[in-house]
Amino acid sequence: MNDTTVRLKDVTKRYVVDADVHPALHHVSLDIERGEFVGIMGQSGSGKTTLLNLVGGLDRAYEGKVEVNGRDLARLGDSDLSALRNRSIGFVFQSYHLLPGRTCGENVALPALFHREPVQDLERRVDEVLRQVGLLDRKKDVPGNLSGGQKQRIAIARAMLLRPGLLLCDEPTGNLDQKTGEELMGTLRELAGKHEMTVVLVTHEVHVASACDRIVRLRDGRVVAGDGGDA
Repeated sequence: MNDTTVRLKDVTKRYVVDADVHPALHHVSLDIERGEFVGIMGQSGSGKTTLLNLVGGLDRAYEGKVEVNGRDLARLGDSDLSALRNRSIGFVFQSYHLLPGRTCGENVALPALFHREPVQDLERRVDEVLRQVGLLDRKKDVPGNLSGGQKQRIAIARAMLLRPGLLLCDEPTGNLDQKTGEELMGTLRELAGKHEMTVVLVTHEVHVASACDRIVRLRDGRVVAGDGGDA
């Protein structure tokens, strides 16, 4: 069995703005093993979010190879890529992206709407992930009544609904104070270990990265370090 969840081979990404070419990633090669909790660090513009978008199949214009669970994303059609994202990849963003007019339970259930087949025991699954993030009692509340940390826990519950093997987190603590951010990281670590998920987390915060198994540093679109030492 292949234990590599994410593999980037010689990946280069360029943006063209007003006929000017702006390189974002330069010949990046990186393996992330199944069950790893990896932090991606770097200054603004270093290529962190670009890398995450490529792994998540949100951006398909690049050179090199990006594989998730052994599948070359560039070789997948739109339908198959969407199915892979829906079944196998969970996303957590800095800005939560919760629908304000829906209850927390309805927000958590949203991934089921895009699933190719009906999700069995959907209500039970919603309750299960809400319980795991400690917010089952807020199921019928709306996001506007929650704190920032609670909103991000709802976003994590939504990302976990379909039990993905890979969780991609883009600055998940960026809108939270340090104490709340540390509590959230504890929740992420606990859930990742319990469900044997691979987590790739983009951050610029040292205390957040220090909670990861391994830190990969980017500078000007290049990997400059990738060991598990101090942040």
